[in-house]
Amino acid sequence: MPRPETPIKRLTARAFRVPTDTPEADGTFAWQDTVLVLAEVEAGGKSGLGYSYTAPAACGIVSDPLAGAVLGMDAFDIPKLSASMIQAVRNLGRAGLCSCAISAVDTALWDLKAKLLNLPLADLLGIERRDLPVYGSGGFTSYDDSRLAEQLAGWVERDGCAAVKMKIGSDPAHDANRVRVAREAIGRAELYVDANGAFTTWQALSFAQRFAELDVSWFEEPVSSDDLRNLHTVRNRLPPSMALAAGEYGYDPFYFRRMLEADSVDILQADVTRCGGISGFLKAAALADAFLTPLSAHTAPALHLHVACAVPRFKNIEWFHDHVRIEYLFFDGVPVPKNGMIRPDFSRPGLGLAFKEADASHYAI
Repeated sequence: MPRPETPIKRLTARAFRVPTDTPEADGTFAWQDTVLVLAEVEAGGKSGLGYSYTAPAACGIVSDPLAGAVLGMDAFDIPKLSASMIQAVRNLGRAGLCSCAISAVDTALWDLKAKLLNLPLADLLGIERRDLPVYGSGGFTSYDDSRLAEQLAGWVERDGCAAVKMKIGSDPAHDANRVRVAREAIGRAELYVDANGAFTTWQALSFAQRFAELDVSWFEEPVSSDDLRNLHTVRNRLPPSMALAAGEYGYDPFYFRRMLEADSVDILQADVTRCGGISGFLKAAALADAFLTPLSAHTAPALHLHVACAVPRFKNIEWFHDHVRIEYLFFDGVPVPKNGMIRPDFSRPGLGLAFKEADASHYAI
């Protein structure tokens, strides 16, 4: 018997602004709050949720044109819905704000579909693994040495993380010493550094040699990820023990394809909140697999939890300080690391997240 259609009845978006616990900065940017845009979609008596870390203006894009692109369509037809949303923003520009809005809605659609089937999303997608390694991520350049050491050591000692990541690039003259402080704090755990594109090619290569002496094994965005030629140059000249990671600003599959074709990364990063949601992450994973390249999930660990169980060549999830704080504030069902690993709660359908209206209302914009 054919399955009856399940038309989408409602699509809404709301924005919330959450102050950071202390001022934060990386190699090219500083901030004191983070905005979460929550999308909710309803069909068949169920509701799905998704979110992106972006500007409040994304709510307007969800209301129009994205709502017009999906309302009344079958909630099960996610590829068709995704294509309809992309077409709807053709004249606005797909990348950036529009892609973040699409990402939130696409994730909500996958959450909804899994709930309509009463399945955890990982089961719907198909499971390759059930346990996922996380690496602690923060170490902002606005931190003094004491705060830096305390945070990184906490992820190793409390949560059992095998790797942690810190920011560099705001004050290059002090970066080598900060990395030395971090190494002393975390013992033999892996140490990652992220310059957020702050360095020139020659600065990046000079620092890479110094960082190699401190067993840094991951150098993220040593130069701008828009500069694929010099990203390739840096990658080819890094010490053999150091991998180059980039890709967090990918908004569509074409970005990831160009990066991989340019032979610019050892580890491809993709972000569900930017790259087109669960659908976009699956496409990024397929490209990474085709290029025999490991894939890492950038930030938003609760959103990446289920899809990361399903994709090939998966490496790890970023346990990002800001987003972990917000996910614990706003949702029930958020994963908790144990021995450096997280896994879905397979007793809960969809993403396994329940929005805490009362707690989140204090941050509503």
